[in-house]
Order: sequence, then structure tokens, then C-alpha cells
Amino acid sequence: MPLVLYNTLSRTKEPFQPLHPDLVRMYVCGPTVYGDSHLGHAKSYISFDVIVRYLRFLGYRVLYVQNITDVGHLTDDADEGEDKLVKQSRIDRMHPMQLADMYTRSYYDDMDALNVVRPDIAPRASGHITEQITLIETLLSRDLAYEANGSVYFDVPHYAAYGKLSRRTLDEMNAGTRVEVKSEKRHPADFALWKRAEPGHIMRWPSPWGEGFPGWHIECSAMSMKYLGESFDIHGGGLENQFPHHECEIAQSEGATGRPFVKYWLHNNMVTVDGKKMGKSLGNFITLKDAFARWTPGVVRFFILQSHYRSTLDFSAEALEGAAKGLGKLVNTMRNVQQAAAANTTGTPSGIDLEKHHQAFLTAMNDDFNSPLAIAGLFDLSREVNQALGRGTPLAQEELNAIETFFATHAGEVLGLGIGTGRELSTSQSIDPELLSLFISLRADLRREKLWGLSDKIRDGLLALGIVLEDKKEGTAWKRVSAGQ
Repeated sequence: MPLVLYNTLSRTKEPFQPLHPDLVRMYVCGPTVYGDSHLGHAKSYISFDVIVRYLRFLGYRVLYVQNITDVGHLTDDADEGEDKLVKQSRIDRMHPMQLADMYTRSYYDDMDALNVVRPDIAPRASGHITEQITLIETLLSRDLAYEANGSVYFDVPHYAAYGKLSRRTLDEMNAGTRVEVKSEKRHPADFALWKRAEPGHIMRWPSPWGEGFPGWHIECSAMSMKYLGESFDIHGGGLENQFPHHECEIAQSEGATGRPFVKYWLHNNMVTVDGKKMGKSLGNFITLKDAFARWTPGVVRFFILQSHYRSTLDFSAEALEGAAKGLGKLVNTMRNVQQAAAANTTGTPSGIDLEKHHQAFLTAMNDDFNSPLAIAGLFDLSREVNQALGRGTPLAQEELNAIETFFATHAGEVLGLGIGTGRELSTSQSIDPELLSLFISLRADLRREKLWGLSDKIRDGLLALGIVLEDKKEGTAWKRVSAGQ
């Protein structure tokens, strides 16, 4: 079965045929860096991480671009409200760029922990102001935009194809627009390409229309086309970005170039809590750092991959506990195979058909990257392997090596779980924070008594469980790493 993927633009599954035979150019909307990442972010970026990994597994060269939004994303996700970074920087009493740098580092720390492959190019919106101004000037020259009081707006009624991604009509937008009609707008659906900076606004740049800052939508068009060209293969992002963000990207990009912008639009669905969307604005989000204090990154990744990227995923402690047990079974199977291989005894073939399991994995992933079905196939193989090992008859060394390679390639590399790759993600649950605090306090007492041997024993024991202690002037801090490192 060839690879097919669900294209939001056509609302159908389509065979995947990149614009260039061996190269896939892919852009995914990155985070707006004004706070720590939460499980909703993990759902999105793990989903697209697996897509990138699988495309490379199939032999494609993938140029993966994922941006950082550090300016222009307003609090209502459209044209009204305050810049999210400026608002948070005022609360935290720091410069917006300081805030952006801090949370960009935090984001990559979390993604590294989840074994999410970093993008090939990670452009920041504030570093591409020139490209955005140039794109706006092109739209003005084509009568698809207009200037009003130092701001520039896209003239939606002059672009006939607006709404082709979200399937919304101008009448529907007029009746239920997400933003208040401003007097300087000609139509309520018009969206900002450039915003005039009010007095005291920190994030501001010179432009032909006066000092201001870019709109949220223009950023992704400018950055994606700079690095991937005017037309490219895949654009991904959260389902909530389909409108207005991605709809506006299409309008301004195709309006400026006269060419198709993106061939395949992929959208991941959301994480919910009790059936409601998880999000910062709703106050029901769980940061990844808080999640990692209770469950390891490997468990969080496995939990997310148990749902299809286009399906909702409801968060609960019970679901994470179940994911921990499920991942533990696969890890234990690999450990059993490795122990049997280390025995280096002469054995006989078990009859396990690895090619059948490989084809089942391909069938699942070729069907719009169906990771839950791929994982189900891994459990089928795991059961067969453990049954063969439990018979008491040693397996042939060559077969054990092949099984180990299979798990390392399919579960370890493609699904990014690290199994068998030497970069295993820990599966054991984190120590209860209160119990960990007790260990740290006890160790501090032992250090004061100069009982260094017992103190080091606690430190080394925690390290074996994946907890690193860092002694600082203000006290002892801890962080999780892969167990035994």
C-alpha cells in the first residue's frame, strides 16, 4: 500500500507525491514562546515528529522547518488584544525578547526530553521582519491589501479563493467573525498584515507605514517561503490554526505569488481534559515539566502515539498509567531478547515471520501515519517473541539479532521511543515529589555530618532511577534523565 495522507484542503485521503521525487519540504507552525509547553504542544510536535521520521524511513530527504513565534501573536488569536509576549513580559517584569529566549530554551528542553527531532531550520518571526515587509509591499502592489492609519490589512473580498481551506463563506465570516469590526477595516473579515505600534509598545520596527509590528499570519508565509520556496509539499499545525491562521496564510501567499502555496495540509487534533480542549487560555493545561515530575517523557510520548494524530486525546492519570504499563511491556520484550542474545547459545529458528510484521507496520503507517495500529502490531510481535522465549528452547542468534534490529528500527527510530537504539526513554514512573524531597533532606543531613559514603549512596541510587541531583548555594535541585546515565 503506498503512502496516503489526509489533506485538509481536499477533505480526502490522497496518495503522497511530493513536488520533487526524492525531497519533501515541510513546514510546521511552531510555538508562541510566552510560557512553558503543555501536553497539547506535545501532541502536535510528537505527531509531526513521527511524520518526519517515517518519511525519512521511506527514503525521502526531508527539509523540515518549524518556526518560533516571538512577536505579533495577539491575545485573541486574530487582530485584537495585546501581544502575548508583551503581556506576559509585563507580568514577569522582563523584556519580551528575554522572555522569548527563556521559553524557547524551555520548549527545546521539553522536546529533547520527548525525543522530538529538532527541525532543520528554526526561524524566529522577529528575525524576518524585512521579508514580511517585502511580502506586504507585494500584496499592496497587487491591490490585495490597503493601508489605514499606519496599519496594513489584507483585503479579503478582493481574493476570491478565501475560505477554501476552512470552507467558510464571506457571509458566514461577516455574521460570525472572530474579531470586532474596526472602523479602519473595510470588511470585518480583513486581517492585519502590519499593526501600528501604539506609544510605549516595546516590540516595534520601522516600516514604510510607520513604526509597528507584523501580524501573526504574515510571519509564517514569509518564513516558510523563504526557506521552502513559493510552493512546497506539507504544511502542518494544530486543528485550531486551520482558521483563521492557515486560511490567511494561503490567501496572502497565493495572492502574492499567483502559485499554489501548499500541496498537503495536515492538522493534528487536540488534547482534552474531561472532553474540553486543553489550553493556557482555558486554565486547564498541564505543563510538560509538571507531567515529567509524575511520568517520564517516554511514557508521555507513548501515551500520545496511542491516539491517531487527527483524533482527540483525552488526558487522565489513569490513561498515563496505562501507557506506562504498555511501554514497559515493549521495553521488557527488548530486554528479554537482548539477554537471550547475550547468552550466545546455539539455538533454533522460532518461526516468527518478521517480514509479515514489517509489512503490517508499513500498512499502518502508510494509512495516514496510523501510529495506534502500528503500535498494536508491535504488541503482536512482542507476544510472539515472549512466547518463543518462554518455551525454554534457545532461539537462533541470527534471529535474536533480527528481532532486536526490528524493534530498534520500528519502535526505536520511527516511533521515536528509543527502544534498542541506545537512547532509550525511561519507562519507570518518577519518584513521588514528596518522597524525593525526603531523600534530598536526608542526604543534606548526612552531608552536614560528613557521612559522605551514605550521602553518595543516595545520590547514586537516585541517578540509577533517572534523577540527577545538583548541589547549589540555594539548595539541592534535581532533574530527570534517562535512568542509569
